[in-house]
Amino acid sequence: MPARRLLLWIFLAAVVPLSWGAGEEEMAWALKPLVKPAAIDGVPAYLPAAIDHFVSEGLNRKGLKPSPAASKRVLIRRATFDLTGLPPTPEEVSAFVADARADAYERLLDRLLASPRYGERWARHWMDVAHFAETQGHDEDAIRANAWPYRDYLIEAFNADKPYARFVQEQVAGDVLFADDPQATVATGFLAAGPWDASSQRGIVDGTRDKRVAQYLDRDDMLTTVMLSFNSLTVHCSRCHDHKFDPIPTADYYALQAVFAGVDRADREYDLDPGIGRERDRLKAKLAALERDGGLSNERAEQELTQPDFRNWAAERAGDGAMWQALELELVEEGENAGAATTVTKLDDGSLLYGGERPDKASYVLRAQLGGTVPITALRLEVLSDPSLPKQGPGRQDNGNLHLSEFRVSGAGGVNLPIARAVADWNQSDWGIERAIDGVAATAWGIFPKVGESHVAVFHLEKPIVPKEAGGVLTFSLDQVHGGGHLIGRLRLSASSSTEADLSDPLPDTVREILTLSPEGWSAEQRRAATSHYVKLKAEQHLAALPTPSKVYSVSKDFAAAGNFKPATTPRQVHVLKRGNIDDPLEEAQPGALSCVPGLESRFDLPENAGEGERRAALAQWLAHRDNVLTWRSIVNRVWHYHFGQGIASMPNDFGKMGGTPTHPELLDRVAWEFREGGGSLKWLHKVMMLSATYRQASTPRAESASIDKANLWLWRMNRPRLDAESIRDAVLQISGKLDLAMGGPSAQHFLLSKGVHVTPTLDYLDFDPDDPANFRRSVYRFIFRTVPDPLMQALDCPDASQWTPERSASFNALGALAMANSPFFVRQCEHLAARLEKERPTMDARIGRLYQLAYQREPEPEELVEVSEYAQRHGLANACRIIFNSNEFVFLE
Repeated sequence: MPARRLLLWIFLAAVVPLSWGAGEEEMAWALKPLVKPAAIDGVPAYLPAAIDHFVSEGLNRKGLKPSPAASKRVLIRRATFDLTGLPPTPEEVSAFVADARADAYERLLDRLLASPRYGERWARHWMDVAHFAETQGHDEDAIRANAWPYRDYLIEAFNADKPYARFVQEQVAGDVLFADDPQATVATGFLAAGPWDASSQRGIVDGTRDKRVAQYLDRDDMLTTVMLSFNSLTVHCSRCHDHKFDPIPTADYYALQAVFAGVDRADREYDLDPGIGRERDRLKAKLAALERDGGLSNERAEQELTQPDFRNWAAERAGDGAMWQALELELVEEGENAGAATTVTKLDDGSLLYGGERPDKASYVLRAQLGGTVPITALRLEVLSDPSLPKQGPGRQDNGNLHLSEFRVSGAGGVNLPIARAVADWNQSDWGIERAIDGVAATAWGIFPKVGESHVAVFHLEKPIVPKEAGGVLTFSLDQVHGGGHLIGRLRLSASSSTEADLSDPLPDTVREILTLSPEGWSAEQRRAATSHYVKLKAEQHLAALPTPSKVYSVSKDFAAAGNFKPATTPRQVHVLKRGNIDDPLEEAQPGALSCVPGLESRFDLPENAGEGERRAALAQWLAHRDNVLTWRSIVNRVWHYHFGQGIASMPNDFGKMGGTPTHPELLDRVAWEFREGGGSLKWLHKVMMLSATYRQASTPRAESASIDKANLWLWRMNRPRLDAESIRDAVLQISGKLDLAMGGPSAQHFLLSKGVHVTPTLDYLDFDPDDPANFRRSVYRFIFRTVPDPLMQALDCPDASQWTPERSASFNALGALAMANSPFFVRQCEHLAARLEKERPTMDARIGRLYQLAYQREPEPEELVEVSEYAQRHGLANACRIIFNSNEFVFLE
């Protein structure tokens, strides 16, 4: 931008009133009510016919004529790629071309819409809209190990043809509105799909200016994703001033900020079995009530006192000693690579504190002298925080973390004592305590990001051991060989003889003293204390016995704090900010949405103490309301864009002034009204569009029409799009015979992963084995890394996952051609394809004919057959396959 123009813009931004340009007239078409369409004279009450009528009217006004119908071969290739992202097989093409039934094409569409491949294809489109990826982005691009369930939700939702209103509501507030449906909780992964600057949250003290700025920015991404995706409006432009071009005041922007004021991005637990989920919620509520009320009421305590289970437990525990006895430890050796300058200090509480030089790896070997005949059933390892450790520990790594590779215990003579199971109060994602007893040095227990506080792990022995019989000595080996200085900084070991040994001593001293007395002599306070502890203990044991819940990276108000990153107990206060300045707050914002949508209230009627879930539920219902005309027009325009190469309104994410006006507004409204009234079936929407003669046109250019409408805005022919990166990759896999159609589960990593300098790991795409099974999965299951994208997919215009992508760019330049010709993936797939052709056909000509059938869905012309056969004879069949894949006919749809 020239300097003078830049200065003028800055000047105007400073002096123009905040409400400048907020005119409703420019987007009146998007806000007017949807009304029942009138019958069209001479046009059947059949929506594909109405589509063709409106398109024909536009063509007539411009002096244009539609193109003839495409051939059946072209049509099946177009429809199959559109709905499944894969090419039709030669057998499917032959069957369709030979099918003379009047409804053959409709049957084809029904078959494609019923295919599981349909959900995979259209989930990938929605992932572009939501800017989904599986890492945080920014400078600390950490992996989100539990992001993939949201992708699987999308695939299942599209395949099940979930009504669109429900689809919208689930992604904004499914956990609240449909609490009994586990997948509705998974759906809220949509709100956390975008990038997040984790460093701006974790390391900032609560309540500071920087912390509040980070929270405003995080909510900005959430509300922007919601409003772009569902309402096609650039609401985020109102953050610093009333929207320059659209009727969206700043107050509306901050009302949406207030909706998300109580949630943060985190791994959220959910149960696949709704019954287990309800039981988990019941137990959590029970424990929360005990904590809130300080125990049972006197009346409830009296009732519990008479229960046989409580009486038996009290009798068994009467006179019990402490659950855990700390062990007196002596250092045997510091183990492999411990470092001569490492120091170990024994503290008064029986713990050992490690200091001095920090080696890369270490094995702590400790010994405890024991006596007596009371059997030991469990061992407890406490890793303790300490001011001398980085981030206060409990690990010695710079970030306070530790990695315990293996925990082993042996008796006299070095005989290992088998450990049956282990539990911990906190497990780093994919670094659970079970990995410390799996016998694999490459795995380990970690506690990040919950550093700066103590943690505990309990190891239950397979068989009780009697110290005297075991030689009176126990030796502990704590291997920490993962590297990077991830060592334990301070530890304590304890032993227990109780069959109820758990993460903490379940019998406090006060309760132990009460149980030494006869229950008949207990005071009311003692009765409350004993019964409250018993009820709490049983609820905790029941909760711990439930199956481990699944996790999805989503939004939550219930997650474990990590340093200064902790959940909000109630929704945070949000203020309208003057010009977006955190230091210049105006009035407090009330949760709501947009004031420009006729017939809908812009502020939600909620109780003053409404929680964050009620706020999101209100927004979800506002978005899915039948009178929210933006929602219904937006999705119809979005689907039209994917089928026809351009929206009826040209910018799928912007229905405002800068997005322009639709070419066929009556057509958009007619389809949107029918879609809404018909229940919001997306499969129905695809079908009516694709049944139209407009969709079934040939794509052949015509010079006279192009001179009038070069961009084909009025659809005088079908657009000829280039296949997107995923369709190219998947088509090559299918044709080579290597495509793995397994659905769901963790994403396939097409790279070698190693530790990076800081948080972001190092990725190596080039040396990844092209024959690794992960490479054969569909591209929708590909692991998407924000800051280190796959070079091959990037060359094929796969978008930056940190940005919303309502429409993809499509180039076919030297960079893409070279990538397709030389990447290890394409080279190897061409070798697999050559092997397939050699197995299926006996001669070179027959192999080239089969290659054309697989890649182009047609037979080669005689001159093509001669040319490609001769090339294959000279340079090899695999190289001939590379030529075919790198051709316009393969990568473009007619």
